[in-house]
Amino acid sequence: MMPGMNPKQMKKLMDQMGIKSTEMDAKRVVIEREGESIVIEPAQVVAVEMQGVRTFQISGTERTEQALSEDDVKMVAEQADVDENAAREALKKADGDIAQAIMELKK
Repeated sequence: MMPGMNPKQMKKLMDQMGIKSTEMDAKRVVIEREGESIVIEPAQVVAVEMQGVRTFQISGTERTEQALSEDDVKMVAEQADVDENAAREALKKADGDIAQAIMELKK
């Protein structure tokens, strides 16, 4: 938002420039990266379309989660004789350390 310009003026200017802005109903946004995920929750998302290109503006509270491979989850589940949900939770608590997750589940 430009200082000193009210929202109606901004919308009118954006319409004149062919810029469309739409607020999206989003609760959570996840950006998956190699080895980790960035989770933004609660999320506020605005889609902006200009000259045929759609971009997204995201704001909210950010946290980082370690990405767990499905192979790791399956291995922990098999070794500890638990279901995959329990294995996934144990891996999260162990920061992805497979051996530690298995030991915790076998206690």
